[in-house]
Amino acid sequence: MKDKISVVINTYNAERHLEKVLQAAKNFDEIVVCDMESTDHTVEIAQRYGCKVVTFPKKDYVSAEPARNFAIQSASSYWVLVVDADELITEDLRKYLYDRIKDENCPAGLYIPRKNYVMNKFIKQTYPDPQLRFFKREGSNWPPYVHTFPSVDGATEKIPFQRMELALIHISDTVYDQLYKMNQYTENEVVKKQGDKVGMFKIFIKCTHRFIKSFILKGGFRYGIRGLVYAINAANYKFYTMVKIWERQNTV
Repeated sequence: MKDKISVVINTYNAERHLEKVLQAAKNFDEIVVCDMESTDHTVEIAQRYGCKVVTFPKKDYVSAEPARNFAIQSASSYWVLVVDADELITEDLRKYLYDRIKDENCPAGLYIPRKNYVMNKFIKQTYPDPQLRFFKREGSNWPPYVHTFPSVDGATEKIPFQRMELALIHISDTVYDQLYKMNQYTENEVVKKQGDKVGMFKIFIKCTHRFIKSFILKGGFRYGIRGLVYAINAANYKFYTMVKIWERQNTV
């Protein structure tokens, strides 16, 4: 049926926020949890909420992307909404999506704005951060690399960023979790960008620009410590990605 939407969530040891995430998604036609062999209570929580639970082998993957296609194709609805295990769907967004799919001119995919929280507070320097998360299941393909978007069979549109009530809510991580994920995700970035040429000057310019853009140009300074932390993390993400690429290219 073309009026059905499945919410697809990839998980690995995601018990911390999962109940909130599932509670926010409960009024969709189906919730698919694709678990990568969690060792905590993730699967138990998903089963308690009546989710369809499928398993994808963890192996040595450091992000959910390698499991995305398997998760998406495990859904039974014509449309899928992909959310992370630390993202909340607003009721306004749910109603908007069901209204859109009734329109014969509905695009094959929608970029959804995202409100990122840092230390439990939304900071606007991160907005709108559009994510291609809603699309037709058939014909979609998600690359196996971190921070990528799927290709979809048809045209895409962006939900206007002025419609902030339609944004996904990205729950904040602790500083510990941010650093842990940064190390893991930059490993995957290296695989994605292993052909890039990097040097000291390029590293300095790219990282400095990333910090200035976030903290100065996008107004991060207005948010005090939170804005500073976000800007430094953004610059560090770029820094460690490029340094790891250089290290692999120059290690004999």
